[in-house]
Amino acid sequence: MPSLAEFIRSRVERAEINPIVLDEPVPLEALHTPALVLDLDVFEENLGKMQRHLEQHGMGLRAHTKTHKCPIIARKQIEQGALGVCAAAVSEAEIMCAGGVGEVLITSPVVTPEKIDRVIALAGEHPGIQLVVDHIDGATMLDAAAGRAGIRLRVIIDLDPTMGRTGIETGEPALALGRHILDHCPHLEFAGLQMYAGHCMHVHGYEQRKGKYMHIMQKGIATRELLEADGIAVPVFTGGGTGTFDIEPELGALTDLQAGSYCLMDVEYRDIGGSSGGLFDDFDPSLFVLVTAISKPQSPMITVDAGFKSLATDTVAPQFRDLEGVVWHWGGDEHGIIQLNNPSRDVVLGDKLHVVTPHCDPTVNLHDYLFPYRNGLVEEIWPIAARGCSQ
Repeated sequence: MPSLAEFIRSRVERAEINPIVLDEPVPLEALHTPALVLDLDVFEENLGKMQRHLEQHGMGLRAHTKTHKCPIIARKQIEQGALGVCAAAVSEAEIMCAGGVGEVLITSPVVTPEKIDRVIALAGEHPGIQLVVDHIDGATMLDAAAGRAGIRLRVIIDLDPTMGRTGIETGEPALALGRHILDHCPHLEFAGLQMYAGHCMHVHGYEQRKGKYMHIMQKGIATRELLEADGIAVPVFTGGGTGTFDIEPELGALTDLQAGSYCLMDVEYRDIGGSSGGLFDDFDPSLFVLVTAISKPQSPMITVDAGFKSLATDTVAPQFRDLEGVVWHWGGDEHGIIQLNNPSRDVVLGDKLHVVTPHCDPTVNLHDYLFPYRNGLVEEIWPIAARGCSQ
């Protein structure tokens, strides 16, 4: 019987990492539904637009892989110019490294011996691994483990943006942690600061979002200045996301952006509003769940073959890519019930429809494979290799 550590390691070794090339292209209409599909033309435009925007403003992209959980997409982001990626969990980082992406920042603290051992093993093979710390005890444990392994581990101090979730308090507490790392942790290399104001990303209304974000980030800026005044260089200040991508350049606080959803997009993001109107349409949805109309028990209703097991949501309902005048009702785990009030086109049994996901990150985590397509044809399948990797 394998040990727990051996079992976890074998999961990484068993993961499907590379594209599965089909013998013959398959039309979208022939896919078995529900299927998670990716419009490559829109996806590639989103990648290019974000990269050009950040380069224009002298910023880097540290794309967050919790959105797509797919090393193939991570490699494409790196090819476009991203300086690295983020991972929400150690297991995500392990999958990304196995998929050839070596510059990975683990954005949540790692404090237990078993996970520290995994991070140390990963960093020993991939020097580009970094992780955040937000407590003196955590830094001390990481330093001891790095010393035993004979490596030097790069760490970034995580600042609490008043969310009360993770991160050390800004100001003097953060300075004390920085001094502790520099003075008492010889096996740690202080690499900078992280401040992810996640509670700002989905604030509705551009001006409201901008005002809240710029106010919150002032404490981070002041903390960076406090460290620098104490002689501590801060080469990296990372954070932000898709919802503040066009606010950050005016603020000028961050060196790189941890955007994730921009490449796929969803209903929740589109509803927050953008700088030019009521929709946040700087990036277009490229990710859809392809569904089939399978039943018409009542008029004017039609049922599709996707419910909570195929589409994840926090608060909003799915929308359709090219169908208006309808209302989505959840029909349980496997079904969605579509109310046909004044549909922009007829919907009949057997029709396949593109559903814009309510929340892309957890929706991706419900599926094993992504079906990328161009001109209506799927030529290869992309494994969602880090699906379920939350440890």
